[in-house]
Amino acid sequence: MLAKEAEKPFNDKDWVYEIKWDVYRAIAEVEGDSVTLYSGNGNSYNNSYPIIIEELAKMKIDAVLDGEIVALDKNGIPSFQLLQNYNYDHPLIYYVFDVLYINKKNICSLPLLERKNRLKKLLKKSNFIKYTDHIKEKGIEFYELAVKNNLEGIIAKKADSKYFSGVRTSNWLKIKHHKTLEAIIVGFTAPAGSRLYFGSLVLAVRKGNKLKYIGQTGTGFNSKMLKKMNELMKPLITKEFPFDESLQMNLTFIPIKPILVCEVKFSEITEDGKLRHPVFLRLRDDKTAKDVSGL
Repeated sequence: MLAKEAEKPFNDKDWVYEIKWDVYRAIAEVEGDSVTLYSGNGNSYNNSYPIIIEELAKMKIDAVLDGEIVALDKNGIPSFQLLQNYNYDHPLIYYVFDVLYINKKNICSLPLLERKNRLKKLLKKSNFIKYTDHIKEKGIEFYELAVKNNLEGIIAKKADSKYFSGVRTSNWLKIKHHKTLEAIIVGFTAPAGSRLYFGSLVLAVRKGNKLKYIGQTGTGFNSKMLKKMNELMKPLITKEFPFDESLQMNLTFIPIKPILVCEVKFSEITEDGKLRHPVFLRLRDDKTAKDVSGL
């Protein structure tokens, strides 16, 4: 189940609020000591985060769980970069916020708070598997606390909402501290001056069956990420122009197959649908290009 984006926090007695982590979403299918952990688009995490697999297997439960894998930095703040390059040097936690099946029984039609109550009773004590708690009604105060602690924001959920797999619904809302967007990388520009590998990434989103140009970003990269992006993009170079021919591009534009997805932060969206001051945050290898829709 996916959340729609909301502009600002709100208070409502019929809603509950959870922390929005800077993380990988993950479904866990657990049957005794057999565990399958995977992303929303089906990519396996079993080899990437074995400690999560081991801890879930120890619980000896029969359930399908929905949650988020979080890597914490030295200050206890979630770090997506540490998660992407996880090397066992930092705490890793699977925060579980929902349960879809228990003992092979589908409970998606139960109200959210009933599912969460059953989930809390189901999970065994663990340093690596944690129940995602929530607060009721006070979304504005909770959001302000998230901002104060420099977290990504909050998730608002209707307390009686059912779980609809694969559906983006207004019963779940994400309220972000930073303005961010997932974008498809459709090419890059040649480097200039002392810059290595490439100048900027050319970004797009899907609009119907076409790709819509939303801008370029050349900031937010360290030398390691510049090199990594270059290695990923080179094999994808193509002669196919991704946009309508009427769109004029810089002559140094080098198109690639529209496969890679990244996340950028920005100050605002202009009237013609371009990102103002976009900054590269990270690759989203847990997302596919088909997941990235229009602004």
